[in-house]
Amino acid sequence: MRKWWPLAAICLGTFMLLLDVTIVTVALPAMAADLGTTLSDVEWVVDIYALALASLLLGVGSLADRIGRRKVYLVGLIVFTAASVACAVAPNAGVLIGARAVQGLGAAGMFGTTIALLGMHYSGRERGVAFAVWGATNSVAAAAGPVVGGVLTQYLDWRWIFFVNLPVCLAAVVLTLRSVREAKGQGRQRADVLGVVTFTVASGALTFGLIRAHSDGWTASFTLGLFATAAVALTLFVVVETRHEHPVLDLSLFRRPSFTGIMISALFLQGAAFAYLLFESLWMQSVLGYEPVEAGLYILPMCASAFLVSALAARFGPWPPRACIGGGLALIALGSGMQATLSAGSSGSSLVAGLVVAGLGVGLVTPSLSAAALATVPPERGGMVGGAVNTFRQLGFALGIAVFGVIFQSRIEGVLKTDGGIPDPHQAAVVLSGGHARSFVAGWPEAGRAEMAHLVREAFASGLNAVLVVAAALGAAAALIVVATVRLPTPGAGRQPEAGTVPGGQEKRADAAL
Repeated sequence: MRKWWPLAAICLGTFMLLLDVTIVTVALPAMAADLGTTLSDVEWVVDIYALALASLLLGVGSLADRIGRRKVYLVGLIVFTAASVACAVAPNAGVLIGARAVQGLGAAGMFGTTIALLGMHYSGRERGVAFAVWGATNSVAAAAGPVVGGVLTQYLDWRWIFFVNLPVCLAAVVLTLRSVREAKGQGRQRADVLGVVTFTVASGALTFGLIRAHSDGWTASFTLGLFATAAVALTLFVVVETRHEHPVLDLSLFRRPSFTGIMISALFLQGAAFAYLLFESLWMQSVLGYEPVEAGLYILPMCASAFLVSALAARFGPWPPRACIGGGLALIALGSGMQATLSAGSSGSSLVAGLVVAGLGVGLVTPSLSAAALATVPPERGGMVGGAVNTFRQLGFALGIAVFGVIFQSRIEGVLKTDGGIPDPHQAAVVLSGGHARSFVAGWPEAGRAEMAHLVREAFASGLNAVLVVAAALGAAAALIVVATVRLPTPGAGRQPEAGTVPGGQEKRADAAL
């Protein structure tokens, strides 16, 4: 069993960093009340973590190839643990949001190296098992976040969603020191600092611009300035990457259809499968009046089905990457669409069947996506590609929350406009989408309160339906792209491009399979 200790060390860290992406979703109302701020402000607790994680993964993967993947993973674990303590004792929203940004930095150090570390420690069928277990960890962590967060928030305190990281992360540090080997790329390469900076600015400005468009409007000068900054930074990133000898992301890889299909599916995966959970949790707590645990339990079936499929994939695989990734994305699209049937009279049980189907898709996609990404390059570039696929995944989550927020609020506003008794439907939509539905209804004149409560439920259902339809469209589009582009052999069947080197020390690349 000793050979599986590196997998345990990596999975422990991965579980905690991904759990913290969604664990705060059901705790946001409690955070806002305890810290004396608005729910709209503490939503940054979700966004800043996902944004920091997505923006820094590429740079971390490249750095790990240069100085050592085990070293970067350990430093990430330590930073993540320290930042978790800072989050748990934060006296106000500003400190909490800042600590979450640092926590995202540590998470990037961990997540940006996991795929490369697994690829280094395991090969052949063992690699398939390792990625299946790691994929199950990914699926369970993301889906279990609302459940764990609900239990800790309701029965202890929201601060325990951060305190709980400490023992698990310390165990991961000990296991890493004792079982994980060090590895790095060839030679000392000049760091692509400008590439990291321009990509971070581009992704950060784009996500922030979408969030500000949600509150300030698309034509506001600050919003337009953020979009312009993102466009300029992205252009500079492309120019820098095409001229740098050792770029943080080798753009020539996108000439390979398989690599491009994998990156697109990674981008769409998190948005289509997980970004809408924040709005479902908001609906269940703010409108339906559920306690945090009850809201989290309705999402539990997604966690269970994702784990089951990932475990079965480990037992009976490996499977062709195109079938697993494309089929899984199709199931995610179907599951999202099945949930988009809400009405003013719906309850949390209306989501369960769709969440189960979406979870089946998540369990199929996650391990296959990572293994397929690693198969596109030689081992010494595993950090870069591992960072890239995880970057696209988390960027998809951050952008998904921002885009879905705009759709959610605009649909609520559209329904409210049908009632001429609301003087400012836009401001009312901002208040409602910020989690204040119950206080909004309570403040309405008693004579029309029942009608307003029904209208609010109808508005929220319409907003969620619109978000879920877009999520389904993203999943379906990604599935079609994967089927059309990905051409990788089944792991362990015939030629194995991930095997490393050939006699004479020459690198064996995966180009022929692409």
